[in-house]
Amino acid sequence: MLEGIDGCGKTTQLQSLAAWLPGSGLLPAEAELVVTREPGGTPLGRALRELLLHPPGDAAPVSTAELLLYAADRAQHVERVIRPALAAGHWVLSDRFSGSTAAYQGHGRGLSLDLIHQLEQVATGGLQPGLTLWLDLPLAISEERRGGRSKDRIEAGGEAFLAAVASGFACLAEQRGWVRVPADGPPAQVAAACQAALRAWHGER
Repeated sequence: MLEGIDGCGKTTQLQSLAAWLPGSGLLPAEAELVVTREPGGTPLGRALRELLLHPPGDAAPVSTAELLLYAADRAQHVERVIRPALAAGHWVLSDRFSGSTAAYQGHGRGLSLDLIHQLEQVATGGLQPGLTLWLDLPLAISEERRGGRSKDRIEAGGEAFLAAVASGFACLAEQRGWVRVPADGPPAQVAAACQAALRAWHGER
């Protein structure tokens, strides 16, 4: 799984890993690579993603509703995409998972982390990623990278909100044993670090 604040390069690195992994020698012979994301990894998730990030008019969800919508997206994602793929022996590469909810809705919105953990257990049935790469990017660089594009509802949450989210990711990385990948360098350098982390993880299995 790839986690990190907006602008950290998750999409770029997801595409890079998706191109590299099939020929890396890490995947078992019969395994396929399933590339997905949250929110939006299922048809239901794509509808929820639009409501969460680009709600029409005054339809923006309040914080608790936002949390529950993310949980609904994750439950559908796990049951329709992730579990079937794992059961078939495939690998799953996802742009965001449960860590993002703890960072954005917990540390960012100030909702109960205990409640978020409970919802995570319900939505995932206890399923945990084998490896999470945290693309660590200073908030100031994130803001520079996002400066020229239109912001979705989450990105437009304000400086204090995004700073709390960034701090939350750092806390979660330490608590959950994520692999930190510095994300302020050139994309090729970050990609090499991600590949090295995957090789190290595979060698420890």
